[in-house]
Amino acid sequence: MNQKDIAAIRKHFKLNAEAVKIADIYNIYIRQDSNEIFHEELRSFPFVEQEHQELFLANFKKVLGGKIDEKLFEVKFQHPEPGQIDHTQTLLYEALRTDEIEEWAGMMQRIALKMVQEAPFEKDMVVTFIRFKYNKPTRRHSEETEIDMRDEVWTSRFILCSINQTELPKQSLVFDYIEREFKSNIFINPVIKLDAPIGGFMFPCFTDNAADVNHILYAAQKAHQPDFGFIENVLNGTEIVTAVEEKAMFEEVVKTVIGEEVNVGTLATVYDEINQMILAEAEREDEDESVPMIDARTVEIVLKASGVEDVTTEKVEQAFQQVVDDRQYEMKASSVVPKYTSKSIKINTKVANISISPQDLKYVRQVNVKGKRCLLIELEEDTEIEGFKLISEELLD
Repeated sequence: MNQKDIAAIRKHFKLNAEAVKIADIYNIYIRQDSNEIFHEELRSFPFVEQEHQELFLANFKKVLGGKIDEKLFEVKFQHPEPGQIDHTQTLLYEALRTDEIEEWAGMMQRIALKMVQEAPFEKDMVVTFIRFKYNKPTRRHSEETEIDMRDEVWTSRFILCSINQTELPKQSLVFDYIEREFKSNIFINPVIKLDAPIGGFMFPCFTDNAADVNHILYAAQKAHQPDFGFIENVLNGTEIVTAVEEKAMFEEVVKTVIGEEVNVGTLATVYDEINQMILAEAEREDEDESVPMIDARTVEIVLKASGVEDVTTEKVEQAFQQVVDDRQYEMKASSVVPKYTSKSIKINTKVANISISPQDLKYVRQVNVKGKRCLLIELEEDTEIEGFKLISEELLD
């Protein structure tokens, strides 16, 4: 899946949407003190009160919020072990196929019980499951409505899960107008924090208008902090790599090839060369919205174009083998190239931490002035500090 596909589903989580039709909703309340299902409620979503529908729809948008490989991860399922009856892929696949609402809910309950068995919850939890149809127009005839009768539409079923904590409202002091006295306002009903889900998933993934039942889209609570235990033991998924980890891999591969020390000009050229290749590839493959990738061959070409000496195919492949244990490994450009991701490059020193855009890295140099290492930044305008313009000083070696 790509970011555009996910955003398209998110925007249709609204009342009376034509593209996303939610059939059923199944809520499970789990008590923290017992780690057992305390209450469950299975309903047809169209018959849920409108105010509740709006709260849940906002919650589902939150689950699918964030960027791929930062908060959202496409996870591949492990192969089920012999005799394994509660493999999550099997449960979800069978749940999509059944038309019996009770049978669907039973399979969702078994997944929820796996969450309980994985780790005790610190607070009472509410796990919500929905199943919905997504109608994606593949060729539009009218932009006036979401879906026109003449549109060519791809339709598939999906299951989405949202995991939410509860909390008790804080005790407060209120004024009673009738009794004309101050009283303590004590709430006993827990509040379900639908505005801040701590995790969830959507099944199946889809690519090029085809459902991919071998992958599940996992949603983490915080960026770059996936719950690996949940992925492995609840979702029965394989290991994933975050964007931060992949960026670190890229940097380590380059260090292994060219060494620990590099001048800023070379580094700036590396980023610029990769970015140009990515943009060119993206223009060629815009129709299928493919994700640009960086492999050993890409790194070799870029390093040679950046003026790095003694770069060979064998050297780069050995670096990939040493760092990621796979000579054929491919990295997402969105993870490793700052310019492509619109991220800043961090320059960290003991005196100051500086963020600079990759395209401006060429204006930065580390130089020696009077025997001291200094960071030199070429400027085209005056520098201001707290409203004062700095005076230019001539420094001589």
